[in-house]
Amino acid sequence: MTVPQRVLDTMNSGLIYTCDDEEMIKAQKEQMELLYDFNATRPSQMTQRNEIARQLLGEFGEDAYIEPPLHANWGCNTYFSAHAYANFNLTLVDDGEVHIGEHTMIGPNCTIITTGHPIRPDLREKVTQYSLPVTIGRNVWLGANVTVLPGVTIGDNSVIGACSLVTKDIPANMVAFGQPCKVYREIGEHDDVYYWRDRMINPPYDQKQ
Repeated sequence: MTVPQRVLDTMNSGLIYTCDDEEMIKAQKEQMELLYDFNATRPSQMTQRNEIARQLLGEFGEDAYIEPPLHANWGCNTYFSAHAYANFNLTLVDDGEVHIGEHTMIGPNCTIITTGHPIRPDLREKVTQYSLPVTIGRNVWLGANVTVLPGVTIGDNSVIGACSLVTKDIPANMVAFGQPCKVYREIGEHDDVYYWRDRMINPPYDQKQ
């Protein structure tokens, strides 16, 4: 089943909405069936797993890889670009759009959240919510247990340290970490020589392309 455009437009409007619409509920159930099938594949069934991923997700690019289990509210709102990689237990609260750039690496147990609920109590009683897009650039690395909140953009090549809570945009080419996540330094000449702390990059990887 293709998710109806009306449902997608509602979720991606940036406005408050309820998710008790019959068409929306039916569409989400169909997506959950695909998610179940994806997670049920054996390691030897990579062709089948990739075919399901292309049905489940908004995009699943060339040579992309997601290690099961994957958890997602929808799947269809997530755009996973070529050569991107996600380790096990990626959680996508993707009622809004999630864009993951080429060659981006996502560590285990990461959570990407596009959706929140109003602060006003009476609106929460009506089970209302809103969704704001998350954009993760090209060649980004999210360490293990990173959480990215609604509306955040992470720029190309940046590294987000393990267990960080990303509440605001992170520019390109930065090392950032913490709760909340803050920029620590810019990626630079030091990183041309050292791959981690005082450990020098060994041949043949010491030659920068």
